[in-house]
Amino acid sequence: MPGLSQVKPLVLGLLTAFTIAACHSQISQSSDGTIFTVSSNPDSCRTIEHGVGETKICGQPQRIVVLGPFYLELLLALDMQPTGYGDHAAFHQGDYTNPGQQIPYLGDRITQPIANVGSAYTPSVEAIVKNQPDLIIGVEGNDYETLAKIAPTLLLTDRHDTEHNLITIAQAVDRTEQAEQLLSQTQQQIAAARESFASLVATHPRVALLSSSELQDIRLANSSAPCSLLIEALGFQLVLPPGSINDNASDYMSISLETLPQLNEANTVILLGHNFKDLDQLQSMERFEELQVSNVKQAWEKNAIAQFLDASKAGRVYFIPVYLCRGLPGPIGTELYLEELKEQLLAPN
Repeated sequence: MPGLSQVKPLVLGLLTAFTIAACHSQISQSSDGTIFTVSSNPDSCRTIEHGVGETKICGQPQRIVVLGPFYLELLLALDMQPTGYGDHAAFHQGDYTNPGQQIPYLGDRITQPIANVGSAYTPSVEAIVKNQPDLIIGVEGNDYETLAKIAPTLLLTDRHDTEHNLITIAQAVDRTEQAEQLLSQTQQQIAAARESFASLVATHPRVALLSSSELQDIRLANSSAPCSLLIEALGFQLVLPPGSINDNASDYMSISLETLPQLNEANTVILLGHNFKDLDQLQSMERFEELQVSNVKQAWEKNAIAQFLDASKAGRVYFIPVYLCRGLPGPIGTELYLEELKEQLLAPN
């Protein structure tokens, strides 16, 4: 096995070769591992604008490395499969040999084993080079110059600007019409859900939307928070402490347990739970949702101040993983978030 001093020159050499080839052609590999190039058709090339500039892409990419679940979601929604993936949390070590058990919510949509290229924010250059991508979809903070030497690279700088990001990725993979259909379908789903929630909104219109792990750090969402957008689209009104201004300057405001009684006008409390410190307890992603909400649910049920709220007394406190709306802000996450809201809020008491 080569030492560390030998690995870096090897990677730099591969990057140089990839850069020269990428200027004129696409890189492929035969079944015996031989690397070869295929000339790109200039008539199929397009220039894609993204967060740090413009990238020229020819044909439809077939080997795509994607960094972050928020962009993996959009790629899968367009019916495109990745060959490499970097998650934003250490859910799994090693390659994704069984994605359905190793990637939360999205893994069952991946049809074959894919490479693990490390963290979304600090991916392994060696792993990406080995994957031989013809497109890299990265996150703000990635080393664009290095990634762009490996393959055409898009860096998307606002993960919650779903419409823009979906259209950008769709342009890169030549599926803009499908992206427009997805956006339309999502709006139709929200409109239909608004009708389903209409009678509940009429009787219980006010919602306090909280986020916490164990009630040690409580944050209250305002209208600009990604998880709030769907709540308000369904017709609900967000509750804030008296005197607070919903000026969208910040997605969340930190509050203390002692502040909770100031939210007592809320008919409903939705608590978005998160727990990334106990991931080693999971043998698969089947219990991921339970892990995200179990600690905060237990803490809420044991806390006297929390139980003082009228929503608690009425049994109208609901626990949903924050990952659904913050980690997956696109079409797939929106559908899952809607399903969770319907299952819990519309269930007979």
